[in-house]
Amino acid sequence: MKIAVTSTGPTLDDNVEARFGRCPYFLIIDTDTMQLEVIENPNTALGGGAGIQSAQLMSEKGVTTVLTGNCGPNAFNVFGQAGIQVIVGISGPVRNAVEQFKAGAFSLASGPSVASHFGINTAPTGQTPMVQPMPDQLGQGGGMGFGMGGGRGMGRGMGRGGGMGRGMGRGGGMGMAAPMGMPPTGAAAGLPENAGLPNAEQELAALKQQAEMLKQQKQQLNQRITQLESGRKAIAVVDSEKCTGCGICEDVCPANAITVNGQALVQPELCTGCGLCVGECPNNAIILTQKKDH
Repeated sequence: MKIAVTSTGPTLDDNVEARFGRCPYFLIIDTDTMQLEVIENPNTALGGGAGIQSAQLMSEKGVTTVLTGNCGPNAFNVFGQAGIQVIVGISGPVRNAVEQFKAGAFSLASGPSVASHFGINTAPTGQTPMVQPMPDQLGQGGGMGFGMGGGRGMGRGMGRGGGMGRGMGRGGGMGMAAPMGMPPTGAAAGLPENAGLPNAEQELAALKQQAEMLKQQKQQLNQRITQLESGRKAIAVVDSEKCTGCGICEDVCPANAITVNGQALVQPELCTGCGLCVGECPNNAIILTQKKDH
């Protein structure tokens, strides 16, 4: 009979690991010959699905019974479909667990012993959980930005967006990811309420900033809806008396509709009327005008 035991190390003298899907090692043992196959678990770092992948691995190895500390519902379902028996609540050296199994000392599990994702926030047996520090100031961290597209950020120097509107950081379409430096909160982060969050004043400031960006995006969407319904197209127009040829408008234009040669020149057939150049021009030299869209 071929059984698998979750283990903290690669030998029979190492202890049984309490987690199934994220155990460091699987020790596959032929109970008749005590021949040992050591498998370093390739699924320990998976963000999700470690139990399912590990259970499938055991099925591929021809295992008939798994001995472990705990087993979640996803892995337990895979075992049931594969006809693999599960024994939970095992601890101590692997060698002792195998001997007790051979002596018939264990009972089969009738269901999962822990909830889904048990292993993600649980340290390996005998180790202290490591807590990743959270940024303590807004502006740190790597949010994907709130922008709906290609702006240059809120004001100047907050980073480029990626489409239509003014994002913080590099926005990716109309997604609503958290602003830069604002970590996910509460259950969304898989943490207890208020764990590792900024203080109330910082969080309030970030939420107000987020609300303001949403307000701007809504205005831009309404403007675009109005344009489409009226059959008219917004076109950027340059005031030659104010333009200094600084090149910012050319740099931020997502449609490559602006060229600068002494002064900015807009190509109407390419201009989408997104208004990014208007917001970024330091001399207020660009305005949007309405043109009938043929």
